[in-house]
Amino acid sequence: MKARLWGIGSAIAVSLAIVGAAGSQTTLLPGAKPAPPGEAGGFKSQPVTQFERDGKKSGFLFTAPETRILQMDDNDNPAFLWLEHGEKMWTKAEGAANLSCASCHGAAANMRGVGATYPKVSKETGKLFALEHQINYCRTERMKAPELRWETMDMLGIGVFVMHQSRGLPVNVSNEGPAKPFFDEGDRLYNNTRRGQLNVACLQCHENNSGNRIRADLLSEGRANGFPLYRLKWSRPGSFQYRMEECYGQVRAVPEPYGSEELTKLQLYVTWRSNGLLIETPAVRR
Repeated sequence: MKARLWGIGSAIAVSLAIVGAAGSQTTLLPGAKPAPPGEAGGFKSQPVTQFERDGKKSGFLFTAPETRILQMDDNDNPAFLWLEHGEKMWTKAEGAANLSCASCHGAAANMRGVGATYPKVSKETGKLFALEHQINYCRTERMKAPELRWETMDMLGIGVFVMHQSRGLPVNVSNEGPAKPFFDEGDRLYNNTRRGQLNVACLQCHENNSGNRIRADLLSEGRANGFPLYRLKWSRPGSFQYRMEECYGQVRAVPEPYGSEELTKLQLYVTWRSNGLLIETPAVRR
């Protein structure tokens, strides 16, 4: 009797294993190469060495030599602690669906070029998505897992890891088609909207005064090709929208919540201004 029960149990276990394997295979998106067993299968790239294209200058050129050294050596770049955390998350199954990022996307290297196109309009929702929005959409709709809170170790880790797959590729966001109304609003927010008690618009710092100093700060051109990036004054990485919250505070404006329409439209416009510059994620700044 025990032997028979054991045999039935073994048969069920084998059947479930087969079903599970089939499920994971059918989940993989068409054309995606599977990740190697036990690995995320990330794309191997070297730090970017070109920081100016078509008259646009990366924020790298506005940093001190000792800060540049940190970015140019992956062994010294402090953001790689978060990147390695994101690499582990890539293959971690979560949620009621018991899926990981790798379950659908396979090897992380399949994501090369994807991050370069964000923010973009979601085909599923018609909303403007930053990469963080898309990560949470995949979690709630595919993995049946809770959203990640912006600026947490988990969100920054997976965000840095995904963007890192596109390191060395040019930023390539679209301002046409369904993105145009969002882009036009971002244009207005950047060029024509003064904020806070200081009554300042973005272009007054990053276009009219780039290369000049405000006290100890050397103003950059406000390019977005290194995010999420590690800032020494933060002692951690931060997303583009975290940096924008800091800007809002510096001009004494009421901050916008992470993921808001205003910040995402502004991010679209600023990232479009960075088109052509090579992605440096994770960049290091002062």
